[in-house]
Amino acid sequence: MSNREAQKGRYTPRSIPPSRTTPSPRSDLGNTISTEALSNARTRIVGNRTGALADAIVGVVRLSRGLRATVGGVFARISSVVTPLGWVMLAVVPLAFGFGYGLAWIELVAVAWAGSVLIVIAAVYLVGRSAFEISLAVPHTRVVVGEPATGIIVVSNPTRRRLLGVTAEVPVGPGLAEVALPSLTRGASFRHEFAIPTVRRGVFKVGPVRTVRADPIGLVRRELVFTDSAELYIHPRTIGIPSTSTGFIRDLEGNPTRDLSNSDVSFHALREYTPGDERRYIHWKSTAKTGTYMVRQFEETRRSHLVIALSLSTANYGTQEEFELAVSVAGSLGARAIRDARNISVVVSERTPEFAKHKVLAIRHLDTLTRTRLLDDLALVEHADSSIGISEVARVTADEVTGISVAFLVCGSLATAAELRAASSKFPLGVEVVAVVCDPETVPGLRRVAGLSVLTIGYLEDLQKSLARAAAA
Repeated sequence: MSNREAQKGRYTPRSIPPSRTTPSPRSDLGNTISTEALSNARTRIVGNRTGALADAIVGVVRLSRGLRATVGGVFARISSVVTPLGWVMLAVVPLAFGFGYGLAWIELVAVAWAGSVLIVIAAVYLVGRSAFEISLAVPHTRVVVGEPATGIIVVSNPTRRRLLGVTAEVPVGPGLAEVALPSLTRGASFRHEFAIPTVRRGVFKVGPVRTVRADPIGLVRRELVFTDSAELYIHPRTIGIPSTSTGFIRDLEGNPTRDLSNSDVSFHALREYTPGDERRYIHWKSTAKTGTYMVRQFEETRRSHLVIALSLSTANYGTQEEFELAVSVAGSLGARAIRDARNISVVVSERTPEFAKHKVLAIRHLDTLTRTRLLDDLALVEHADSSIGISEVARVTADEVTGISVAFLVCGSLATAAELRAASSKFPLGVEVVAVVCDPETVPGLRRVAGLSVLTIGYLEDLQKSLARAAAA
C-alpha cells in the first residue's frame, strides 16, 4: 500500500489486530457482552444456547404468551360482567332444557324456564346509566413515604328527580376503596374524603370512580366509569445533608485544580517559551530581564460534575429495606446537589430485555432539572435480577459521562469489596469515588480502600455523619 492510497482512504485493512486494552462498550442496545450472570426469560428457557432450535423454542414461548394474553383479555371483559353465579346459571339452563325435554322431566323443564327468566331480568339491569355527576380530586399529587394523603369524591344530582343511593368503587393502587353514596334529592350534593395508603414508595393510580349495576340475585355486574384516574407520586424519604464539596470540586468562579494548563484564568507560574505556545501569554517584563521568552502557565479550572450511580441489581441487595435505603440516599445526595446548582448526573442500572440473547450494558439517566423531577423518577425505580451490577454501572457511567469530579456509587450489603474496587477503577485518575453501602445490620463506618472511600450506613440519618467524617478525613 502506498502512502498516497493511505491518505486518500482507499485502502481497507482485512483485519484489525486486537489491542491489549479493549474499550468499554457504549450503553446502546447494539453493544453486548456474554450471557454470564444474566437472568432473564430467555436464559430460564434455553440457558446460554443461541442456535436455531433455541430461537425456535423462544419464538413458540413468545407466541403462546401473546395468544394467552389476547384470550385472557377477551375473557376478562366477559367475566367483568358475568359473575361466577351467572356462569353457573348459563351452564345449568341449557343442561336443564336438554335433560328435561329428553327425559320428559317436567320439574326440570320448569327450572330451565325459571332460570331463563332470571337471565333476561339480569340482562335488563345492565341497561341504562346512573344520572349522578361524580368528580374525583387528589389535593396533593406528591407526598413522602409515610405522610398522610387523601382523595375527595364529590357527587351531585343534576336531575329533577330523586336518585337512589348506590355503591361507588375507587381503585387505589393495588387496593380498592368502597364508598356508599346516599340518595340525593334535586340539586343536592355529597362530599366524601378517603385515605390513601403511603407506606410504600411508588406511583399510585387513584381512580377512576365507578359505580356498580347488578341484579338482585347477583348473576351480572356492570361497572360504570364516571371520572378519569389521577396519579399520586409517593417520593422516597430524603434528609438534608452537608454540601457535597468533597474531593475535586472545580468551579469556574475559583477553586483551581492541581492540573496545569496553558490557557485558563488562575495564574500559576512562568516558564520558558516552547514552540506552539500562544504569543499573547508571553510575559514581556520577565522576557526583558532574562533575555529568554517567558510565558504564563495557569492552573486548570473546570466546572464540577457530580455523578450518583444507583445499582438496581437484586444481586447487590440483601433485603428490600436495603434497596429502599439506597434509593433514599441517592435522592438525598441528588437533591442537595441540585440545591447547590451543581452539574449533576443521576444514573441507574438498565434491565436486559427478557428475550435478549446477551447481557446488555446500559444505564438510564434520571431527570435532574429540578428536585421534584428527580424524586418522581426515583419513585418509579425497582430492582431486578436482569439489571447490571454496581461495577458494570460504574464502567458504563465512566464511559458516557465526561468531566466527572466526584462519583457516588450507591449499593447494598451484598456488593463485595472486590466489586467496589473494580467499580472505582473504571473512573479516570483524579475522580473522587465514594461508595455508599446500605446495610441496616452493621455499624456505620468509613474506610479507605486504594483511593476509594467506602461509607457504610444503617439508617438514612447516618449519611450526614458519614459524609462529614469523609470530608474531615
